[in-house]
Amino acid sequence: MSHRKEQVSQMIAHLAGDFFARESNGQSIMTVTRADISPDMKNVLIFFTVLPTSFETPALQFAKRSRSDFRDFLKKKTALHPLPVVDFEIDYGEKNRQRIDDLTRS
Repeated sequence: MSHRKEQVSQMIAHLAGDFFARESNGQSIMTVTRADISPDMKNVLIFFTVLPTSFETPALQFAKRSRSDFRDFLKKKTALHPLPVVDFEIDYGEKNRQRIDDLTRS
């Protein structure tokens, strides 16, 4: 990944974390793990984890409902042009990594 794409990915992930902290209802903790940006920088997929895990489905629904609000937030906080199309996904890779860590500690 190019240096520019890496910077933009990290910036979007950080801003998504700020957005979730500000906009979520506080019933669960949503932690952004990474943002994957497409090679043409027109699409970004933001991955996050949720604690407790029983709130994953409502958290994902909230994130998907908030896509346009998050794009508006990005527009205010960045000078990205064109603004990427945003989507959200639960980070099952991170969840599996944590499970493996727990098993190896046992």
